[in-house]
Amino acid sequence: MKRSIITFSVLLYAIVVPFLEINETHVFNPNWTPHVRIHEVWQLITNSGIGALCLWLVWVKKETKISGILSLLVTGGFLLAYGLKNAYGGSMKYLDGSEKTLLGVNIGVLGFGMAFILVLYILMVERLKGTVNRTKNEI
Repeated sequence: MKRSIITFSVLLYAIVVPFLEINETHVFNPNWTPHVRIHEVWQLITNSGIGALCLWLVWVKKETKISGILSLLVTGGFLLAYGLKNAYGGSMKYLDGSEKTLLGVNIGVLGFGMAFILVLYILMVERLKGTVNRTKNEI
């Protein structure tokens, strides 16, 4: 279950986001400056690289803690940027005023919010299990 949840999170930021952003709304947006585009492509490559590392950690090394923490940093980073958007003039709306939503919620917030909560949950459960096991061994 832990590996599947982390894999879900990774698929969102390492595969789905690049799929949604390598087009004329983002990477090839004629209204974006070349400087902005390089930051966008850098972010996509970095997040996909982190995702590949996380999948290797989870499925080859059977390491969920570090992979989970890295996934929390990526998904939580988006959620924090979204929460701070008014402070720097950010928006999830396209230039035409449209926004990708599901049930009235931005799809990035919905997907990354679910992924963040699920990964945080499995890491907390893992931590609690470790605490319980240490306590049992001390008795």
